[in-house]
Amino acid sequence: MIEKLKHKYALSSKGANDMARAFVAVTLSNLVLMLPVGLLYILSSYLLNQQLPKEKLTFFIVAIIVILICIALTTIFQYRATFLSTYIESGVRRRTLAEKLRKLPLSYFGKKDLADLTNTIMSDCALLETASSHWIPELIGAMISTTIIVMSLFFFDFRMALAAVWVMPIAFAIVLYSRKALRKTHEKTNEYRINCLDGIQEGLETLRDLRSNNMCDTYMESLNKKIKAVENHAIFAEFTNAAFVCSAQMILKLGMGTVALVGSYLLVKGEITVLTFFMFLLVVTRMYEPLQISLQNLSAMISLDTNCKRMDEILSHDEQTGVDTLTNEGYDIVFDHVAFSYNQKEKVLSDVSFVAKQGEVTALIGPSGGGKTTISRLAARFWDVDQGMITVGGMDISKVEPEKLLELYSIVFQDVTLFNNTVMENIRIGKKDATDEEVIAAAKLAHCDEFVEKMPDQWNTMIGENGSELSGGQRQRISIARAFLKDAPIILMDEATASLDVDNESLIQESISKLIENKTVLIIAHRMRTVDGVDKIVVLKEGIVAEQGKPQELKQQKGIYKHMVDMQMQSNAWKYR
Repeated sequence: MIEKLKHKYALSSKGANDMARAFVAVTLSNLVLMLPVGLLYILSSYLLNQQLPKEKLTFFIVAIIVILICIALTTIFQYRATFLSTYIESGVRRRTLAEKLRKLPLSYFGKKDLADLTNTIMSDCALLETASSHWIPELIGAMISTTIIVMSLFFFDFRMALAAVWVMPIAFAIVLYSRKALRKTHEKTNEYRINCLDGIQEGLETLRDLRSNNMCDTYMESLNKKIKAVENHAIFAEFTNAAFVCSAQMILKLGMGTVALVGSYLLVKGEITVLTFFMFLLVVTRMYEPLQISLQNLSAMISLDTNCKRMDEILSHDEQTGVDTLTNEGYDIVFDHVAFSYNQKEKVLSDVSFVAKQGEVTALIGPSGGGKTTISRLAARFWDVDQGMITVGGMDISKVEPEKLLELYSIVFQDVTLFNNTVMENIRIGKKDATDEEVIAAAKLAHCDEFVEKMPDQWNTMIGENGSELSGGQRQRISIARAFLKDAPIILMDEATASLDVDNESLIQESISKLIENKTVLIIAHRMRTVDGVDKIVVLKEGIVAEQGKPQELKQQKGIYKHMVDMQMQSNAWKYR
């Protein structure tokens, strides 16, 4: 049972055991709440016989006190077993999901929508927290306690017990029959909600472009439609749920009527006593109360399946694993007949082979869509290849744990990611144990001091979300400073100086020339003057290596590289008329 709970509700071993303990707690709580009914039954029997000895009065007072203590103790036990344990497990679940996402290949994120993943970690976890603290324990506890109570009722009078019980399977069958409709409705609700979140996120990210193109009103019309769709489908989902749950609850309430009718008939015939009739009426009113809530919980749990499935998809996805030891001899990067595709329909790389040697700068160039950025990601094992092999110093990188492998890399991408923290801490990401002096020294190599020292708090200035307080060139220089600070033996650069002006680009390139000494450098460039002084050029076109060699050799071949050089020279000579 524990393993089934773990898989179905994305629980840890402790969380599954705590949930099983919650079932017991709710069952005990429901049974203890039936004790006043039993005590009232005994008291009524004495009153009907007009006998209540004084010594029995003491018994009833003591019994009431004991029952109140039992109710208090079971309530505390239930609270701890359901609420406190659930909140602890909810934190564990979020951390587990985050840790799992950290170990997944980046190809997984390429197939997933960011809003969908955020919704899974935040909303789905919150929903499962509610389910674990309210719905699931209450449903299972109510079913167990009701089963025990029903069995005891059959010992009193099976006819009255049948009159009370017959509605239960029908009520639960109605809700269970709705499983397919409720799941489908909930999946559609999630789809509308994610589309709406996508729209909101997209609007926030592209607000500048929307304003500059006078598209704000048009975009808001589209977003309003998505919001309205969420609202309309939420109402539809509530009506669908109510149609089944309310019908089941109405059927359940018929049980009180049948108990009254059957009990009255048997009482008139003299086959049961008034006390038995009274006791059954008391029991069914108390017995149906948790079942009314259980029907709602059962409906909610059916809808929960979609959310649990989304979380289980993350938790059961294959991780990128490998040994935690580096066995490379040197830092040559070798692509050996590598093929790769982001999905089965579209192959990005077909058969790529080349060597990026240590102590040399290897440039990847070619038309857009040729696979340049993909190669840089594959070199750092952000994805795993479909065919072929990539080695670093003779070491197959697919056999190495990704985080251990990345100790060998300093990476500067064109799309810089910064955090809402100080300049100092954003650069320190390159080497978490670096001193302030080391951070500042690396920053000066990237010429960050030119703008940082003009800021109000200098190195302790907060730069906003994703560096919103900085210009594109300043953000790029912070990214380059990280690479200087890490000082890894392999450097990957994707248009590292694209956001810099000509003067700063020249300064940074001088600094980079010091950084890359005796290192393996793989750069992606579109400016031909950037690659003119490199040691080797690999020209990619349509997922294959079309040309490779030294710049001068490729110019003489008059192939793709020569054509790109000529085209850029023409564009540089272009003038306004």
